[in-house]
Amino acid sequence: MTHPAPGDRYPREPMSTTSPARRADRHVRRDRPRRISLLILFLALGGIAAGLVLASRHYEGCKGAAEVARRDVSFTVDDGATAEQVVDGLAAERVIPCGGFLGNLLMRGTGRSGDIRAGTYALTTGMTLDDAVEVLTTPPTQVPTADVLIPPGYRITQIADAVEEALGIPADEFLARVEQGTFDLPPELPADAPLEGFLWPETYRIPTRDDAGAVIQRLLDQFSEETAGLPWEQAESLGVTPYELVVIASMIEKEAAVQRDRPLIAGVIYNRLREGMALGIDATLLYDDPTPDGELSTADIETDGPYNTRMREGLPPTPIASPYLWSLRAALNPADTPYFYYVLCGDDGAHRFAVTYDEHLANVDECLG
Repeated sequence: MTHPAPGDRYPREPMSTTSPARRADRHVRRDRPRRISLLILFLALGGIAAGLVLASRHYEGCKGAAEVARRDVSFTVDDGATAEQVVDGLAAERVIPCGGFLGNLLMRGTGRSGDIRAGTYALTTGMTLDDAVEVLTTPPTQVPTADVLIPPGYRITQIADAVEEALGIPADEFLARVEQGTFDLPPELPADAPLEGFLWPETYRIPTRDDAGAVIQRLLDQFSEETAGLPWEQAESLGVTPYELVVIASMIEKEAAVQRDRPLIAGVIYNRLREGMALGIDATLLYDDPTPDGELSTADIETDGPYNTRMREGLPPTPIASPYLWSLRAALNPADTPYFYYVLCGDDGAHRFAVTYDEHLANVDECLG
């Protein structure tokens, strides 16, 4: 304890025992939280500023065109599709750079999202949103078309006539393109095989500006699309190639008038092929008839040629008509039948089938008189 000096009225304050260095250290400790807070605030502000710069750059990038390799894109807007779905679809195809929230924000900013029309459009990758929207909101140009009717069982010459009547393409020009074109449809149609049997029978709506080559390709593409689900691998187990199977289907198409006969006629064809018998199908003779009047004369029957299946064993060299799906299915799934013969019997176009030749002769006598 410190005592007042003599003569002092009041005692003196005690001398501090804290050194200047320790007082400075205590002051530094009191300022440290403030400095850390300022540092955090500075870093946060810096982060926000950097984020704003990046966001601004991203926004500007989304407004522009994506830097991608240019390729054509066929883009479909479904009926009832929302603007959000359209934007996300465009971004997925890399037509525009951004989808999601920012892409939709930009779409709303165009003020034209409600004007987008359902349909299929020709776009490219690397477009701006404004350019894409311009295409999607422009009414498509109406292309004049014509209906081309090709019934099942038509041969190429008949198809050429139908195309000429509907589209104005001369039949001889169409046939020349068939002969000269390099078309194939593997594995069913080899590259060196004629197109007979592969121009799909259907009613088509075809642009009147299309040339013969475009029409032929359209019909071939339709064959590919319609038959894609068929079990073509079964051809090997039947002992034929896919091309030969189309040959058989074309004969079924010309021979059968009622559906129930198709697999039975297919069974007869395979039975005769297996036994090495001539097929005896008059439709093949009519295909190669030198006097095409729809009737077979004795001279026609006795004329030896590759399509005379009365005189020659095996299949004709090509299909004789364009088969429809029901005949192709019958050729792939023939009836397991003992029949080797059939004859037209009845006004509905049905046939009567027989196992032996004697049974067949009796059927001929009964059905044809």
